Amino acid sequence: MSTMRNQYKFLIRLSLFATLSLANGLESAVAFSPDHNVRKRAGLAEYTVTGKVVSSENEALPGVSIVEKGTNKGTTTDIDGAFTINLTNPGTTLIFSFIGYATKEVVVDTATNLDIVLESDAKGLDEVVVVGYSAKKARYLSSSVSTISSQKLRDVTSNELPNLLQGKAPGVVVSTNSGDPTSPARVVIRGSGTISANSSPLYVVDGNIDGSYNPVDVESVTVLKDVAATGLYGSRAANGVIIVNTKMGKAGKTEINFNNTFGWAKATTGNFRLMDSQELFDFHSTFNPRNESVLRTNTNWWNEAFRTAFVNNHNVSISGGSDKTTFYVSGNYYKEQGTVVENDKTGFNFRTNLKSQLTNKLAAAVLFNAQYTRDNYQNSNTLYDAYTNLPYDPAYDNGVPTDGRSYPNWLGRDRENFLHSIQYNFANARSLRTSLDVNLDYDLTDKITLSSYNRANFGNGSGATYYDRRTKQGGANGGELYNNNNNNYRLLTSNRIRYSEEFGKHSLTLLSVAEAETSFNEFNTTSGKGLPAGQDVLSVATDILVSPTSYNEQVAFRKFLGQADYNYDNRYFLVGSLVNEFSSLFGKNNSTANFFQLGASWVLSNEEFLKNNKVLTFAKLRLSHGTVGNAAIPNFASLGLYTISQSASYAGVPGAQPFQKGNPDLTWEKIRASNLGFDISLWNRVDLAVDIYNKKSEDLLYQRPLTATTGYSYVWVNAGSVRNRGVEFSLTSNNITGKQLTWETNFNMAFNRNKILELSGGAATFRPGNRLPLAAGHDMGEFNMPVWAGVNPENGDPQWEKLVTDANGNVTKELTNAYSTVQTAQSRQFTGKSTNPDFTGGLTNTLGYKGFTLSAFFNFVSGNWVYNESRVYFDNDGLYESYNQMVLPSQYSRWEKPGDIATHPKPIVGGNKDSNQSSTRYLENGSYIRLRNVRLGYNIPVNTIKRIGFARANIFVSADNLWTGTKFTGPDPEASFSFEDTPGASSIKYPISRKLLFGVNFTL
Repeated sequence: MSTMRNQYKFLIRLSLFATLSLANGLESAVAFSPDHNVRKRAGLAEYTVTGKVVSSENEALPGVSIVEKGTNKGTTTDIDGAFTINLTNPGTTLIFSFIGYATKEVVVDTATNLDIVLESDAKGLDEVVVVGYSAKKARYLSSSVSTISSQKLRDVTSNELPNLLQGKAPGVVVSTNSGDPTSPARVVIRGSGTISANSSPLYVVDGNIDGSYNPVDVESVTVLKDVAATGLYGSRAANGVIIVNTKMGKAGKTEINFNNTFGWAKATTGNFRLMDSQELFDFHSTFNPRNESVLRTNTNWWNEAFRTAFVNNHNVSISGGSDKTTFYVSGNYYKEQGTVVENDKTGFNFRTNLKSQLTNKLAAAVLFNAQYTRDNYQNSNTLYDAYTNLPYDPAYDNGVPTDGRSYPNWLGRDRENFLHSIQYNFANARSLRTSLDVNLDYDLTDKITLSSYNRANFGNGSGATYYDRRTKQGGANGGELYNNNNNNYRLLTSNRIRYSEEFGKHSLTLLSVAEAETSFNEFNTTSGKGLPAGQDVLSVATDILVSPTSYNEQVAFRKFLGQADYNYDNRYFLVGSLVNEFSSLFGKNNSTANFFQLGASWVLSNEEFLKNNKVLTFAKLRLSHGTVGNAAIPNFASLGLYTISQSASYAGVPGAQPFQKGNPDLTWEKIRASNLGFDISLWNRVDLAVDIYNKKSEDLLYQRPLTATTGYSYVWVNAGSVRNRGVEFSLTSNNITGKQLTWETNFNMAFNRNKILELSGGAATFRPGNRLPLAAGHDMGEFNMPVWAGVNPENGDPQWEKLVTDANGNVTKELTNAYSTVQTAQSRQFTGKSTNPDFTGGLTNTLGYKGFTLSAFFNFVSGNWVYNESRVYFDNDGLYESYNQMVLPSQYSRWEKPGDIATHPKPIVGGNKDSNQSSTRYLENGSYIRLRNVRLGYNIPVNTIKRIGFARANIFVSADNLWTGTKFTGPDPEASFSFEDTPGASSIKYPISRKLLFGVNFTL
């Protein structure tokens, strides 16, 4: 803890130093007082300037901010767009700014009346996009990127950015294994290309790697997908890069924004339903008749476990400043109850962004973010019991939760009532994460800029799981308590020099960067047993449960890069870069690696033969090729390690034993990728971007198992290669652009094919016998298992395909009801069915009429397969007769008599010949289309709200996950595509929530 106190002292000192450094600039950002301005201009004659501000469609713009440049003196336009301001000197510059419109500066000479026209903000091809260590207009990029604005992110309600990105960008596949608000979603960009390393993209916040943020503070997100865009991030760019840009203040009148959302959530159940007492009794009567007395109780355990949950999201922000210094301050409170009882997530976030032009040459920015999270996890097997407990067993006895261990005639297999346990048990976690940036830009000359971007991240967290001795979970050990704590920090400095030159039609920008980063992490766990009832502190434990564990580790990265960016006449663009990177993660023989990137583009619409074409208003070809790396492996993976443990100790003397075999040659995964794309715009209304890519991952990082005789369990090696190929496109169409009626459509799709090209040592398969082995020539996510052949219509037995090889090597298929003969290596088959989808995408339509806005967003996934492992428990043909059972969907039928053509075997007490064992029987099509969000909003007229002091106000109603179209038989078809989880698996699924939300947003 002393280490963390010193870290926070450093953070406070650094924050104070940065604040004092901006003191001069901040003077002009504070709210002005009339007396102060009068004293400052005493003795100077003032004159009055009036005018009107309209849009390019000649519509009056109320609420436009007007500021005298270099001061905080200003005003705003009234309901008719008119304004009046007093100025001192002719030649004064006025700055006109308004949300959704480009800021305009006007020099006032002797005119006393001004007519100002504001143009809409540059969008689409003219939008400035942050890529790597620079920013460019989208029309001049040579790389494949997708940009999502804050407006398009905020339709779905979530406190996690990946959930907001789902379906918004082609090639960006977001999936989740759970509807638990404390469970993170996974993001995979252009297919998974690693087998043991992390497949998550790199996040870059406000120009620096990593960092904390809250989605309400996000101005835009840019997803970098090809090497020309990601390459500058070197060894950590293999899985794509997501750049998060947070909101900054704008010069003009200080604005105070309040955004409030509240609503309710209910778990979705899809095509799934469990039996009630009568249905279960009827089913049992076919093979294991029950006494009719069981029908006296009809407990709906699903309803007992799930609830109508509340969602709250409240944010207040203050922004403004002068032409030299701007500020943005934001505070957010978010609480989402899980639909499972005793489960919720609470978050508090505070952000301050300060930017100041300290001198004509020096600009500075100080960005601070603090994020506190409190999670309560569902516990006491609540979800499991909701699926499996029998409706014959009562949840309550005279209003008190029953204890299945002691309740007479309890029939359920596990003799467990979570309602009894959750009275006493809990599982929770707390975390605090802070991030401080100090960024400096110095114009050495008008062509050379020196920059230093620096970040300090600090975090600590703790978790506790408590099982009271009065519960089933804690009864065996007289109560159990598990505690864990972690502290971490990360320090980064990125120092850059940029040279820009224009000569005639030529333009050249050179960039050089030196970057260093170090991170430290410490973690410890303790546990105890024998605790008095209701006492959840380790000081009262009578014994340890497991030996305490603790570790601390430090990792360093260092990077040098150079880039040249050339442009001829805004027609031909070339970009090339080299990256050299060092990491302490890898073996001493390969601790550094070099990567290169090349990109080119040709803007055909700037050629004479296409200029002023009224149909094809923009056209560009793009091409890129290069290499990046993947360093996402555990710390010390390359080192030979020993562990000092109790099992290796003797007679009270500490002892050590081998733990991990070293590999001094371990190095980065290397990804070699190519991309060909084109962007076109038709009639300045329809924008289409298409990309074709080929991505090959080599030297895959793999945790290879070792035989027990080696004394080690595994060793990290570089093994094999994987290829991802695909096509993706995005289409934006402004269907109607009238003054009162607008209609915009956004549609994107991505197709990806994955294949393992080779494995090290010429091996045909890694992880043989696994449901998802790794085999050369196959998709990484392809299932390998016995093939289900349905039900024998004569006797109702289960059947599988058995592969038989004759003396000549010919392979034939036979049907068998003996599972033991098909779970062999010979009869397990590659199914051609993969966890990876054939295609994914999203469709959004947004309609605007006068002050109303209506949007509908669909996302879809097709061609992936999900192993519905939950059916092992409640669709098992009599094996677990003391578990509840699912109601068979309409496409299923059960065998009853000879001659029946059925999908389900005859139920038998104890199961029908292992019919519920792993096979393609439970492999289901996971395709779905989901109405992810519908939102109706209304902007209250300015003349109505201005009377009560509001500049703008909006009310809305929104609904998430209203409808899902799928054939999947579980509550929710969505499954993870990431190998960080078990991809393509649905087991005791926590279903997603259907939400109904209301919101009020207003600006002062």
